[in-house]
Amino acid sequence: MTTDSTSEAGPAKAPALFLGDEWFDPLEAEIRSRIRSFIEELLEAELATALSRGRYERGAERSATVGHRHGHRERGLMGTFGALRVSVPRARLVQPAGGTAEWKNATLPAYQRRTRQADALIAGAYLAGTNTRRVRRALAALFAGAVGKDVVSRVWRQVKSDWEAWACRSLAEEPIVRLILDGTVVRVRLDRQATSISLMVVLGVCRDGQKVLLAVKSMGGESAAAWQAVLDDLVRRGLPAPRFIIVDGAPGLEKALAALWPTVPVQRCTVHKHRNLLAHAPDRLHEELSADYSDMIYAATPEQIEARRKAFIRKWRLKCRGVADSLEEAGDRLFTFTRLPPSQWRSARTTNAIERLHEEFKRRIKTQTVLPSAETAAMLFWALLAAGQITMRKVDGWHTLGEPLTDRAIDLAA
Repeated sequence: MTTDSTSEAGPAKAPALFLGDEWFDPLEAEIRSRIRSFIEELLEAELATALSRGRYERGAERSATVGHRHGHRERGLMGTFGALRVSVPRARLVQPAGGTAEWKNATLPAYQRRTRQADALIAGAYLAGTNTRRVRRALAALFAGAVGKDVVSRVWRQVKSDWEAWACRSLAEEPIVRLILDGTVVRVRLDRQATSISLMVVLGVCRDGQKVLLAVKSMGGESAAAWQAVLDDLVRRGLPAPRFIIVDGAPGLEKALAALWPTVPVQRCTVHKHRNLLAHAPDRLHEELSADYSDMIYAATPEQIEARRKAFIRKWRLKCRGVADSLEEAGDRLFTFTRLPPSQWRSARTTNAIERLHEEFKRRIKTQTVLPSAETAAMLFWALLAAGQITMRKVDGWHTLGEPLTDRAIDLAA
């Protein structure tokens, strides 16, 4: 049974952070009191509009009564301003078909106990790299202890509907000219056991140079079949064939791309190849190897790159055959960036755009060790970008993205 009351609700008492009168803040107390009064004024104004008359006005000149007030009820509300108790007016409105119905305000919809900004704050704290219990403790003072781990979990579940809409959105209108693809391994809980899965991430580069996240899929590994499923989903959603693709060199990914877009130029990440070369050389040669590799990759012209590649192969065939064989394995795909205008070389040589996202993602989930599920891992990756926790800038040389690629390829003869 609901008890009506016309008395004003008192201000909510927030727990003291520290003991002692010197920690009492009259400014905060007054602001919260004014916010409560302001919300109640909004509700009274909304009801006055619905009834076409203010409080205590009888509307004697009206031919028909729109409705009548019948008391107030208290509602708890939590926002970025803290936790409040608000006195909500009640009324019954006359229906066209006869009878009356309870008035429903739009300012505080039924069952809403938190503002959208409060939900965004809770989700943002979770995305910053903490878990539900730590979010509860961190926001306890602001929300007067009204945020439990269940509240954090419910807020996070509300993000799921946006995630599902994003994952199914059409890509037909996206002006994508370049794709960057890479995967990363995360630990999730499957059947009550911690299991490693791969997150397949696809970034697109638009004609204006802005990077956009196109897909995040959780898979068991980076096999050709797994990447084929990711690419088929992109095509099904309307993604046109890109003009240029950057990959990390995973065999499964390259096989899937060759089956779908065999004529699209593919660039293998030069940073990943550098790591492969170091793995084939003893530690005492790493510094010399890195210097020779950098001189080749970061040369100013295609002709210089070609000449230094030949010198690199001749030298390391004698010094460490495994290094030379590893470089030759990459073929001309390690130098596809030379077909682009030089202003784009820096952004086209590597998958660093995705690697940065992987690093930020893992830094934020470090405190959780194991994520609850595979879907949670993919959704969390997307949410970091959707919430603005991670931002992406335009690629270098974006002004020349409209220029065609040249047909000249690096001569692989050593």
